[in-house]
Amino acid sequence: MANESRPCPCDIGDRFDYEGCGQEVQVGHIKAYVCKPAASSGKAVIVIHDIFGWQLPNTRYMADMLAANGYIAICPDFFAEREAWKPSDDWSKFDDWLKTRDARKINKEADAVLKYLKERCGAKKLGVVGFCWGGVAVRHLMMTYPELKAGVSLYGLIKDSDDISNLLNPTFFIFAEKDDLIPLHQVSLLQQKLKKNCKVDYEVKIYPGQTHGFVHRRREDINPQDKPYIEEGRKDMINWLNKYV
Repeated sequence: MANESRPCPCDIGDRFDYEGCGQEVQVGHIKAYVCKPAASSGKAVIVIHDIFGWQLPNTRYMADMLAANGYIAICPDFFAEREAWKPSDDWSKFDDWLKTRDARKINKEADAVLKYLKERCGAKKLGVVGFCWGGVAVRHLMMTYPELKAGVSLYGLIKDSDDISNLLNPTFFIFAEKDDLIPLHQVSLLQQKLKKNCKVDYEVKIYPGQTHGFVHRRREDINPQDKPYIEEGRKDMINWLNKYV
């Protein structure tokens, strides 16, 4: 089976049985899922999906969690209506699929989302979080848009050639110790580059024993040994936003 010939860590984890508390809206040329807090807020967070797209219940669960913590949370379709990856797809074709969905070529979508948040939601302070593919997108946006006052990049893939030290505002990097997709030596190289060149606050944190996607792709109720780290990762994400947004 082709699907077995290339196991991908992105496919490890649980698909939540979750419908979401927000609603789908049109944001310029793309669609988005929006969840607002109970009390009016001038703070907003862009939530960037992984390869499974903006409709994945897990990602909407994260957006709703942020809304419960006082943020307008928006999860846009950064694939711009191109098909999201499905666990049943042929993993031998994954590289070709990914080439047409560059996490560093999302400015058009980002512009539409920022305009929507400012003009339609009254957002004054903005942050961004992203998972896996979205973690790479966060790094790009945090080097491009100064109005994003805080970023959290969760297990975004790293290439040895990546130079992401030109961050414009504080950025938090979450990695898993047992991530088969992101070797720890690459995380160490990232830390070295940030320490040498980065001019803003940052933090790089590795969570013991965890695998790729643990913050949003693992259910703490059926993984008791991982529960403290899942909860810690989510708490750290929110605390970083609270500190800088």
